[in-house]
Amino acid sequence: MKKTLYAGLLFFSFLVIYYIGSFSKIPFADCVGFVLITELDTFETVAISTSHILYCNTAILINKITGLGAIESNRFLVIFSAAFSVLFVYLTVRNLTKTNWNAAVAAIVFGFSFTFWKNAEIVEVYTYNALWIILFYLCMINSFVSKKNKNYIIFAGIFLGISIWVHIQNFLLIPAYILFLFYFKSEKKSVIYSLLSFAIIFSSIFILNLSQGYPLLSPFSSNQGHWIEDSFQKTFTQYALDLVKSVAYLLYNFNVFVIAGIIGMIKLYRENRKMFNIFFLASVLIYGFATFYAVSDNYIFFLPFNIVFALAIGYGLTSGKRLYFKKLSWICILTPVLYYLAFSISISFVPQAKKFDDFKSYKGGLSYYMLPWMNNNKGILEFVIDKKTSPEPINWMIESAETYIQELKKKGYTEAEIRKL
Repeated sequence: MKKTLYAGLLFFSFLVIYYIGSFSKIPFADCVGFVLITELDTFETVAISTSHILYCNTAILINKITGLGAIESNRFLVIFSAAFSVLFVYLTVRNLTKTNWNAAVAAIVFGFSFTFWKNAEIVEVYTYNALWIILFYLCMINSFVSKKNKNYIIFAGIFLGISIWVHIQNFLLIPAYILFLFYFKSEKKSVIYSLLSFAIIFSSIFILNLSQGYPLLSPFSSNQGHWIEDSFQKTFTQYALDLVKSVAYLLYNFNVFVIAGIIGMIKLYRENRKMFNIFFLASVLIYGFATFYAVSDNYIFFLPFNIVFALAIGYGLTSGKRLYFKKLSWICILTPVLYYLAFSISISFVPQAKKFDDFKSYKGGLSYYMLPWMNNNKGILEFVIDKKTSPEPINWMIESAETYIQELKKKGYTEAEIRKL
């Protein structure tokens, strides 16, 4: 009964939180590109690293079924995926620890973590991506916990395969999946079905592209940049700074609960070495890639690792040696206050922060980078209509926005109406 109550409260609470904080106008970055694809109402048929084919086609399908419109269909997909992700973090930790409170705290900490919360308030692929990754993690953990039900082994392969259709970065989880299957090699039937299911789903990405004349490795390619190549051309100082930034991201996402996460990892290492090895391997590959990936918004690529860390936080809270930390775990609900205080202090007392705020003022300034909620934000459409300029290249955003504006004008929208979207 308590498990159901906690699950329901978490889901609906974060659904409301994310809806209230959701964007008022289409934000900058890739948001308008996703909205445009939904507006054009044509299913994506080519899978490259930046097309996020399953996300785009799901948004189109929602729009076709509900008639919500391009903007609201994407909002619906993002917010519901985010709320379900929080729910499944709770269920995963609950199954692992058999405690409701620790699982609820882990879910709240994750739901309020900056990277996830930010992406729950804009039009982006990452909450939908997180949902499939969490389901993959849930199945692996349940395979250890629920030893009688071996269907979880099969579903782990299915969910991992689907997640790669959402975001190609998830192929980095394949080594952890292979190690997972190795540990369950005694369950030959389930392992074979799992591997076969995964192979069919994963290989179909390449078959889809090959059938249209694209190269074999096209799912890993992009027509927007050479980020992988650039990642290997940094100086030692740049790599060192990347590592420092990655730690800063971790602290800003999880604040004092980083301690609980570290305790949880140590506890898992001592109590379940096989499960630790699987998640350690997944974490190292994801964390390393996200840390050194040569893009300006690399913080979003930590999300699969952040999910693992949130699970570790829930596990760490079960440590009997740190009861004081468990008693103070209710402070997780104060995370929004922490973000606001960090922003206020930075903008008031740090000269570099004020300069950064001025430089990024066209898209909302420092608040865009330090506050997760996006209501009353600056929009890309009004920026383009007013013919404003930015101090940095945003050509791809402007091109998508201009095309979307033309599509809306064809439907009878005026510029005054479009500026509000």
